[in-house]
Amino acid sequence: MARSPRAPWKRQNPRKRAGKASKHLSPAQKSAAKARARRAGRRYPNLVDNMRMAAKKTSKAKKSATKKSAKTTRKRKTAKKTAKTSRKRSASVKEKDPRGGLTAAGRKAFARKQGAHLRPGVTKKESEMTPQEMRRKGSWAARFYGRAKLPPLVDAKGRPTRHALSAHAWGEPVPKTAAAARRIAAKGERLLARYRRAKAKN
Repeated sequence: MARSPRAPWKRQNPRKRAGKASKHLSPAQKSAAKARARRAGRRYPNLVDNMRMAAKKTSKAKKSATKKSAKTTRKRKTAKKTAKTSRKRSASVKEKDPRGGLTAAGRKAFARKQGAHLRPGVTKKESEMTPQEMRRKGSWAARFYGRAKLPPLVDAKGRPTRHALSAHAWGEPVPKTAAAARRIAAKGERLLARYRRAKAKN
């Protein structure tokens, strides 16, 4: 037959046994213990209701600690995600020249990701260009600004888009209107024509 546990008032205080100081109930906990005793028809003060209130306090403390731990974990995850996004954005900024086109790091990254070997835009005067440079710049100008439907050249705040800024990387004024973009395209066609004539002579 199982031995019945001894009543709490007949057992030694576990905190004293462990060498810890006893904790006292708060006024609110004492009021709750008193109300609990009244509902059960017990006299107060008594150890049973006080123990019950002390146990509730421990349970609440555990829940609070769990919530704090979960909140800290969420904050850490958010901080890591923000840092990762910031690093990606920073890398993207370094790869793009704010004035237009790609930086040297950007061209290397493009080659690494897609295997394409991009070169800086041709910014020389027409008289100083080689036939190959004429072909490259003419091809770029015709592709970017000679298409039937041009992408937006300015954003909602009137600032030039990346498409418009690419002209700077090729030594051309940044177009803000369709007419300005078409002038660059026309220059590209002239350069291609010069390239073809030079090629025919050779």
